[in-house]
Amino acid sequence: MIRLTLSPCGRGQGEGRKNVPTMTGIHHQPISDRIDWLFDLARRHGETFRSPEAWLARQRYLAEHPTAIVVLKCMDGRINIPVATNSPAGILMPFRNLGGMFDLGWPHLGEVLAHHVSRMISAGRRVLFLITYHWSKGDPGRGCAGFHYDTAAAIAHTHTIRLQVEHIFGSGHNTVYPLVCGFETDEEALIIHGPGMATLDLATFSARDSATLEPRLAELLPDMPAQMQADLLPLLRGNLEHIALVRTQTERNERLLAIEHHEWMICLGRGFDFLHTPNLALIIGPYSPDLADPLRKAAAIIEGNMKAGRIPDDGFLLLASVPYDEIGVDRARAELKARFLNAFSAGVLRKEFSALADRMTQRIAVLDWGSRTLELIGP
Repeated sequence: MIRLTLSPCGRGQGEGRKNVPTMTGIHHQPISDRIDWLFDLARRHGETFRSPEAWLARQRYLAEHPTAIVVLKCMDGRINIPVATNSPAGILMPFRNLGGMFDLGWPHLGEVLAHHVSRMISAGRRVLFLITYHWSKGDPGRGCAGFHYDTAAAIAHTHTIRLQVEHIFGSGHNTVYPLVCGFETDEEALIIHGPGMATLDLATFSARDSATLEPRLAELLPDMPAQMQADLLPLLRGNLEHIALVRTQTERNERLLAIEHHEWMICLGRGFDFLHTPNLALIIGPYSPDLADPLRKAAAIIEGNMKAGRIPDDGFLLLASVPYDEIGVDRARAELKARFLNAFSAGVLRKEFSALADRMTQRIAVLDWGSRTLELIGP
């Protein structure tokens, strides 16, 4: 077992190491360099997360904004809601699957969500579900492959999930609120859906309009508790700032890497919040009873990236990770689950993408959730 916490704290990207590629050029580096860079990123993320300043900042933020926020989103590496909203690490709870397709009747998913909501409610916190879909306004072919680039179908599915959340947690919305959100990947702009056809499209505003968001949100979502609205507003204001940054990058021709697929990893499991960098990985949560389907779609995207020359064709990484809360039984179970996820996914890829699988590097890890320490345990 390798714990990725042994390097001295406080180093910046690549400091103290030779030939560590920067984010700008990481997608074009040899696979061995990309993997080294990735686990250095995980180490640095954990060090930052555990720092006194970051811990105090999270505690202060949660004291000011107590609503627990769950994000249901696609495995697409361009969908990075914490980055797009300038949110502190560790605040948003992500759940990923192909196309953002979820069914709360899936046994494991339903249990995980119910347990999370129960924990938050027991701590006196409301829960906001951000149920997301995504599309590209510049090119439908950059939209959601999981829905075959049919945005209307993706929107319809998010509304089905919203009804399922209401079925489980109630439709009064005073404690648990399901909110449908669009994510436009070209500018990384959110669209908040209200009742009927009403929406709040942040791409139509500028950062100077930040002060107007509060009354607009109150008008759009009159049944949302005031505290929950106050806790959603920082995300919307952060998104306005982020959109402005993205537009500046576009003007400087620095945006192509982010709007097109450049993923070179398939991640299966949970505990990947250190990947707060766009277009690195296709992340598949262990929720669907049919995990082979999103694996096939992810493999096809990786293969397409290689054929199009967006990434080198020398290899890709398959990373299985499972978080644990406590040492002992909980951690031991996480190890077995991570090994199973790795064996299952590698088996699917070898059977159905044999040529691609020949270029596969495998890593198995568990994550200490409390400290965000990624621990390699195999292969």
